[in-house]
Amino acid sequence: MTQSLDLLSLRAVSKSYGPVPVLHEIDLAIRDGEFLTVLGPSGSGKTTVLRLIGGLESVTSGAIYLDDRDISRVAINRRPFNTVFQDYALFPHMTVAANIGYGLSIRRRPRPEIKRRVTEALDLVQLGKFADRYPAQLSGGQRQRVALARALICEPRLVLLDEPLAALDLELRRQMQEFLKSIQREIKTTFLFVTHDQEEAIGMADRICVMESGRIRQLGTPHELYYRPSCEFVARFFGENNLVPGKLGVVDGDFRAIDTPLGRLSCCIGNQPDLRAAAEGQAAFAVFRPEALSPAGAEDCVNRFSGSVRDCAFSGSSTVAHIDAAGQHLRLRVPSRATGSQFRQGETMALSFSARESHLVLA
Repeated sequence: MTQSLDLLSLRAVSKSYGPVPVLHEIDLAIRDGEFLTVLGPSGSGKTTVLRLIGGLESVTSGAIYLDDRDISRVAINRRPFNTVFQDYALFPHMTVAANIGYGLSIRRRPRPEIKRRVTEALDLVQLGKFADRYPAQLSGGQRQRVALARALICEPRLVLLDEPLAALDLELRRQMQEFLKSIQREIKTTFLFVTHDQEEAIGMADRICVMESGRIRQLGTPHELYYRPSCEFVARFFGENNLVPGKLGVVDGDFRAIDTPLGRLSCCIGNQPDLRAAAEGQAAFAVFRPEALSPAGAEDCVNRFSGSVRDCAFSGSSTVAHIDAAGQHLRLRVPSRATGSQFRQGETMALSFSARESHLVLA
């Protein structure tokens, strides 16, 4: 029998607090060595998943397996996992070195070993000069790296990160995103990262698990979720997709027609059997990215219509125009130009998007 590549799996896991259900029979497999991000709005259940895996909460039903061994009732201190919390949870009365080596100390490892491994951990997170400082003497990013080193020093099978970058400013968050990903690649340890920030998830994850109302709505690579959301919730939550409502028409190879307020559009369905099998007339949405919408209105494009500019916003490398078209609010993103705004408020323009750069989701 071939050994599974999954490190950990949740099988039909549910969690309730009294009569209130929080998770509904979650099935999730975490691959050995991957960086998996659990993404969702507040109240979606993402932190509950992390706490169940870490042993901070107990499952109501279902089971959690590590290497095909049920660990659902295994005590928190006997699970080979460590957690990095949002507030870092460092001991203020201990030095950086003592904080990092704490896990080895309570395991009663020999002092020379602790000293050696603390030095290695400090070098890994680039804090070798800060061993004798206290947490209050560090910046937010430095404290975050101390918490990470403390989590890694005991060589866990899985590192759980509960929105650890939420308290940092934008530029420091970006730096720490790159740092966390580089550390994970270097040590090849499995990371489970919880966040509500889509940009953070896209930039760091090998795969993203999108949750809503205690259920997994989609699991896939950042590219798959960005360009091919599988349902209306993911399409609206993940990025800035344009969604145009309509009724399904005929199938034509890899494409399917949809009748919308913009007219009859054609969208790619590829090998998605549910979209091929759905009945004509069924409610659905045409979905396409703001950057897929062209202000050129190409004559040879099947998806053509007109719209007027409501307003536009400069965001550095790109400019986003908000378009009104047949009662639909659409976003159009183009590269910014040094010459200034490319759009005038109230301007009417021809618009188009490629059928291959769009797809359908059922309503």
